[in-house]
Amino acid sequence: MKLLIVGVSQPGHMGSYLVSAARQLGLHCRIIDASGADAGTRLGRSFYWRLCGKRPARLHEFGARVLAACTEMRPDVVLSTGCAPLDRMYIIRLRELGASVINYSTDDPWNPALRASWFLSALPAYDAVFTTRHANAEDFRSCGVRFVHYLPFAYDPDVHRPWPENMPTGASSDVLFVGGCDSDRLYLISAIIDAGLDVALFGGYWNRHSKTRSHWRGIADQDTIRSASASTRVCLCLVRRANRDGHVMRSFEAAAIGGCILAEDTADHRELFGTENQTVRYFQTVEQLIQQAKSLVGDAEARRRLSVQLREKLAGGKHTYVDRLSAMLQLSNADR
Repeated sequence: MKLLIVGVSQPGHMGSYLVSAARQLGLHCRIIDASGADAGTRLGRSFYWRLCGKRPARLHEFGARVLAACTEMRPDVVLSTGCAPLDRMYIIRLRELGASVINYSTDDPWNPALRASWFLSALPAYDAVFTTRHANAEDFRSCGVRFVHYLPFAYDPDVHRPWPENMPTGASSDVLFVGGCDSDRLYLISAIIDAGLDVALFGGYWNRHSKTRSHWRGIADQDTIRSASASTRVCLCLVRRANRDGHVMRSFEAAAIGGCILAEDTADHRELFGTENQTVRYFQTVEQLIQQAKSLVGDAEARRRLSVQLREKLAGGKHTYVDRLSAMLQLSNADR
């Protein structure tokens, strides 16, 4: 089978994980980096995002590039990720070449911060959409997508693995959080800091707020995150409310890397992690968050038990990107 992926190819992005999965499955695979559709400067990207309806600067040029690659390669499947820069016209032309064109929807297209009319109008042209959230499945159907499948995030065992015990780690912390600074997250993290816990933050925009600036550790690669996970007492797992998430990429990645997880209580997390105190601890309110965090910080044996049981549970399921890619290819073939 020949597979053409349209996604960001840099390490840590979905495109790179799917390319690795395709190679493990023995597929003839090629990726076209979606960042090629953007303007070359930050000012240019900001202009098109803010004043041109979040439309990539080189949308048509990029679509023509993908079409040319498809004409040469003749893939069986074209798989785009997230809000991929493929206009409706090009998706239709890719299908006319005989390819099944599918999208792995990793962000919510109806999130006000991401919503773009050009992308929403392109969605019905896809043969199928695979969404990582239950909350927007009906939205995809309502806008005309013929086949919609729920398919959660996953992890890459070659990337998301425990830090070696004999290697030194960075500075220790009570609570580690990896992810962007959304307003609802800022409220929760601020409460943890005010409770006197030592917090380490990785991700965008935490340095913009006086409360969190001194706790910000930058935007890091996966090895740095693995090291930080080994040196912290509690790994905090939060969803994105604006994205209508039930889980996030970090849900699987933190579990695979190891450590003790304190997770936002959602149906997705319950399905993945099990009941309370089986493999993780949960919270629903800020008061529960503080209580659970302090309890775990002070109980090394509970942290060790939860971490071991979590890794065992994750290993017993099919939660790698090889599993996800296999499911997408099988379901898209059945849909046809």
